[in-house]
Amino acid sequence: MKLWQTSDQLNQLIEKFTVGNDPDLDARLILYDCKASIAHVTMLQAVGLISGEEKNKLIHELEHIIRLKKQNNFQITRKDEDGHTAIENHLTRVLGDTGKKVHTGRSRNDQVLVAIRMFEKDQLDEIVRQLKDLITALDQFISDFGDYPLPGYTHTRKAMPYTVGEWINALKFGLTQDRQMIEETRKLIDLNPLGTGAGYGVPFQLDREITTKLLGFSETLENSLYAQNSRGKLESRILHDCLMILYDLNRWSSDLIFFTLPELGYFVLNQAHTTGSSVMPHKKNPDVLELIRASAGIVRGYEQQSFTLPLNLISGYHRDLQWTKEPVIRGTDLTILAIQAAAEVIKGLKPEPEVLKESMTDELKSVEEIKKLVEQGIPFRDAYRIISKKFHL
Repeated sequence: MKLWQTSDQLNQLIEKFTVGNDPDLDARLILYDCKASIAHVTMLQAVGLISGEEKNKLIHELEHIIRLKKQNNFQITRKDEDGHTAIENHLTRVLGDTGKKVHTGRSRNDQVLVAIRMFEKDQLDEIVRQLKDLITALDQFISDFGDYPLPGYTHTRKAMPYTVGEWINALKFGLTQDRQMIEETRKLIDLNPLGTGAGYGVPFQLDREITTKLLGFSETLENSLYAQNSRGKLESRILHDCLMILYDLNRWSSDLIFFTLPELGYFVLNQAHTTGSSVMPHKKNPDVLELIRASAGIVRGYEQQSFTLPLNLISGYHRDLQWTKEPVIRGTDLTILAIQAAAEVIKGLKPEPEVLKESMTDELKSVEEIKKLVEQGIPFRDAYRIISKKFHL
């Protein structure tokens, strides 16, 4: 039975539509929901709303659900509707009236929000870890091959001399800034919403500082209404930060697809990182780079979904907000996977030193030759024209 259900009159088609894919998505949130519920019942006992015995029974069974979930033995059915209902239904089946007390002093709205915020913090922490690993791989690549020459390009034409190290450092610098953005965003979501209800608080005398401490939040979110008003807004902020990471990886992937063209051959991808063709046996395709590049477009769509869904809603909870959950789950998962894939690519990437040396053709030195003339006192514009004639420009 659903947490909100007061009668048996449910239209099956409407039920299917409103439930959506919450059972699948909430499988990712079950552990967070159980941990939040353990903190919640601990607080309920501390303020005298349940007994010590009831608290112990509830915590014991919530820990049992955690074990079941880790063994893939806890299922969320469409009849349950979502993970929160599945947990409460389980507690009620096992503990009877004691199980029914778990929802005292909270709404499903702050229950789902606290689980989402805990999930998001962990996802952002994982993104930071993966960025550190990728930057370490970039540093190693620079150490090994950074001094190799590499033509710099503008308009997809050779422009000026550059190096492999400077090229990779551009990506490293971008990812370092992206990490700073992620860390700032994490501070914004590190506020405990449990106890805010559906946006207007609850009439019970709760001690929200207890759950804030137990759940590892840095602060308690004091304004109950903003807890619901922040949904979608902060998800789009998270996804925007993910998009910035993928923006940088998108550009690097395009560079590498270009630089590994057989016609250029500046670098060679590890064969284990390429895919073949079902009809052309000679092909070694950079599919991984193409998909890293495409990931930016996918996450851009998720960001727009999260941002657009809450627009024009009045303050408080609305069912529209249910659909802000999937984009942040899918988008952060994809970002983590793309970062990991990029790290694997860079670890297996090999430059071709002779090809790179030969690529440093004379026209790349045109600005350097202008500089020499300027140092002799020739005006820059005259020096420019002199050198342009030399290269038949």
